[in-house]
Amino acid sequence: MESLNAIYKVVEDKTITWFKNSNEYLVLENTTADILKRLSKGITVKNIAISLSKKINVPLEKAEDFILHLKKEVYDPNQQKKEHIINDYRDVKKPEVYAFIKFYKINDVVFKVSYLSENELSYIHPKFAHLVIDAVATYQNEFEVFIHNNFIFLFVNQNCIGSWSYNDVHYFQGKFSMELIQKIHQKEEDEWLGVFHASAISNGKKSMLFLGDSGNGKSTSLALLQASGFTCLADDFVPMDAEKQEVYSFPAAISIKKNSLETLLPIYPELKTSAEYHFKRLNKIVRYLKPNNTNFFTHLPCHDLVFIKYEKDSPLICKTIDKLEAFLQLIPDSWLSPKMENAQVFLDWFGGLNCYQLIYSENEKMIAKVAEIFEKGTI
Repeated sequence: MESLNAIYKVVEDKTITWFKNSNEYLVLENTTADILKRLSKGITVKNIAISLSKKINVPLEKAEDFILHLKKEVYDPNQQKKEHIINDYRDVKKPEVYAFIKFYKINDVVFKVSYLSENELSYIHPKFAHLVIDAVATYQNEFEVFIHNNFIFLFVNQNCIGSWSYNDVHYFQGKFSMELIQKIHQKEEDEWLGVFHASAISNGKKSMLFLGDSGNGKSTSLALLQASGFTCLADDFVPMDAEKQEVYSFPAAISIKKNSLETLLPIYPELKTSAEYHFKRLNKIVRYLKPNNTNFFTHLPCHDLVFIKYEKDSPLICKTIDKLEAFLQLIPDSWLSPKMENAQVFLDWFGGLNCYQLIYSENEKMIAKVAEIFEKGTI
């Protein structure tokens, strides 16, 4: 159900509420959501309080205080549109010379990307090094990345996309990737439902999302599964379109942390000599593994969300989990479309998902269980 400024979706015994002006999602008690709906219809606090005090049998004054608190803390802040500072960057001069110019080929689309120095190169190149080709005269897209006055700038096909401070470098990396998928798949930003901080695999017919906190083994599980005949669709940056709610392929390499090398070296000997990258800001050391995807235009439906975790000596545990718990873990690191129609589609898609938790210590059992979920669509 939607109002002018919000969408309400009942999931299990709560209401997920999306606010148009802030593009934020909250999981609310049904009674709380009902109060917000009434406020949006212009019903007075007094009248809502009279109804509420009868419904839950509390004094009128207490009901009124609760509604006023809700109005101040939740309703009013989400009625104001977030202001975005517009900067046309007219005074910014692009560098005349770049230290590094790389050409990346994604299927038949060629990208020329220029980096001012090794610093800029380090933010983007490692994940896409497997796509590098020799310099060519003809390319479809040109990206330029340079730091100026402590801000990192991104230009795409001569247009300035934006600038970010060092503290927001992850937003810059996300925007770079967003521009990349728009060019690969020929879709504008408002045609995407969202981008999830997850890993995505496929069996050729459908896809599955793996989620989990850093260090839980998402990428390691993905690498093990791709060695067992599944296809890596995306790692860390998983785009989904609004029209069909399908997961789209993203060509970045799989990031492998140092503590996973012992498990993966027998399967991927190339990891032994691959470059090691130290990300001090994130406090991690990674190597990159080429995905086994041969068609980066692939897009497939997704019905399963799996919170995966490697736990030493644990028996295999696979169980259905609370959808709202899954939602609260999915949302924080995701980019979700601010477009109202897309928010409704996202909530409807999520409402139909199967959500699981999978804990394992034996790789073969994990792989067999994932194959079973793909095959049966259930545990």
